Amino acid sequence: MFDIAWSELFVIMVVALVVVGPKDLPKLMRAAGQWAGRARAMADQFRRSFDDMARQAELDELRNEVNKLKNTPMTDLDYESFGITDLPAKPLDLSGQVEDVGAAPPKLDEPKVAPAPETPVSSPVVQEEAKLESPPIRNAG
Repeated sequence: MFDIAWSELFVIMVVALVVVGPKDLPKLMRAAGQWAGRARAMADQFRRSFDDMARQAELDELRNEVNKLKNTPMTDLDYESFGITDLPAKPLDLSGQVEDVGAAPPKLDEPKVAPAPETPVSSPVVQEEAKLESPPIRNAG
């Protein structure tokens, strides 16, 4: 930043020692260090604010370009720049073939249910025989 050679710095230190004196020299050096720290902090804050303004200007410019592209329809030259060469003469009319968003789903045919096979009705005599053949429940208590 400042081009000060070691010899020049040595001369400045000797003059400061003679003028200020050895007793007050540490206080002077501390004050000079604090002043330099504040100057660096202010320079850093200025640089950050300048960078933020530049970034904001770039974002505004990009936002304007995007809005311009969004509101401008594409031309044949635009399609050619993307490599699209086989365009139809007029746009397709799909208004009757496309459902609106949020429309009810199409109704499908209900599946045909096969009739359930009839179960043979057993006679009360057969049911009584089945009860007799089952083992009795024993109480473990």
